[in-house]
Amino acid sequence: MERNLIYDIGLHLGEDSEFYLKKGFDVVAVEASPANADKAANRLKAYVDSGRLTIVNKAITRDEGPVTFFVSDRSIWGTTDSNTAERNRHLGSSISEITVPGVPFRCLLEQYGVPYYMKIDIEGADTLCLQGLLASADRPKYVSLESSKTSFDDLVNEFCLLQQLGYRKYKIVAQHRIEEQRLPNPAREGQFIDHVFEEGSSGTFGRELPGEWISLEQALKEYMRIFRKYRIVGDSGLLPLPSFGREATKSQGGRPIASAAVLDRKMLSYKFLRSVKTRIRPGWYDTHAMLDE
Repeated sequence: MERNLIYDIGLHLGEDSEFYLKKGFDVVAVEASPANADKAANRLKAYVDSGRLTIVNKAITRDEGPVTFFVSDRSIWGTTDSNTAERNRHLGSSISEITVPGVPFRCLLEQYGVPYYMKIDIEGADTLCLQGLLASADRPKYVSLESSKTSFDDLVNEFCLLQQLGYRKYKIVAQHRIEEQRLPNPAREGQFIDHVFEEGSSGTFGRELPGEWISLEQALKEYMRIFRKYRIVGDSGLLPLPSFGREATKSQGGRPIASAAVLDRKMLSYKFLRSVKTRIRPGWYDTHAMLDE
C-alpha cells in the first residue's frame, strides 16, 4: 500500500482531488466524461504538471475496451449503467450517449499501486472497483462508496464485498449535509488545511471522519431506517411530486387545459408535498469502511 496515494474514482470536476492534494497526498483520478476530465485538468493544472495528479480519462469496466457512457445534463450524473441512466431520465435529466474507453480496475492497481484511501463514486458501477480489489493481495486502509438508494439487495451486496475484502468497521456519512463537516486541527490525515467542502463533494475520510466506527449489524440497521424513508420520499417513493409548470399550463387552441382554480389546487398540492419531502427526505449516503488488521 502506498501510504501517500489516494484514488479518486469519479473525479467529476476535481472537487475531491483538490482537497486530497492540498492535504499533501498524491492522487490518481479516474473520470469517464471527457468534458469533466478536461475541466478538472484545467482547474488542477499545477498538480498535473508537477506529477502529483494523474487523470485517467476512462470508465471503470469489467473488460478492457470501448463502452457506452450516458451523459447527463447534470454533469455529476454521468454513468455507464443503463439502469442508473433510466432513473436519471425519470428524474427529469436529459441523457445523451457517447463511447469512451474502458479499463478494468485491476489494471489501475497494477499500474499505479494500492492506495491508502480510495473514494468511489461512479453512479451505479461502484462495486466494479471492489470486485477488482479481490485479485489484489493488498488493500487500501480506507475505502468509501456511494451506496445504493434504490435497492436494499444491492446495498447488502456492497457490504458482502466489503466483508470479503476484510473491511469490518463502517461509518455512514450523509452526503447531503457535507458542507457541515469541519476538519480537526491538528490534522489526523495529511496536513491541516482550512477547507469548506463544496456541494457534491465527498468530504473527509479515514481518521478525520466524524462519529464512531460501527459494526456490520449496526450499519445494516441504520440503512434499514434510511430505506424506510426512501420508500416514502425516495426517487420512486410513495410521495412523488405532482407535475406542475409547463405540463400543467399547456393550452389547446389557445385555451388553458386547466382552470385557474384547478391550477391553484395543483400549486397548493405541489407546495405541500415538496415541504413534506424536504422535511423528511433521507438524502444520499456514502459508506466508509476501514480495513480490519
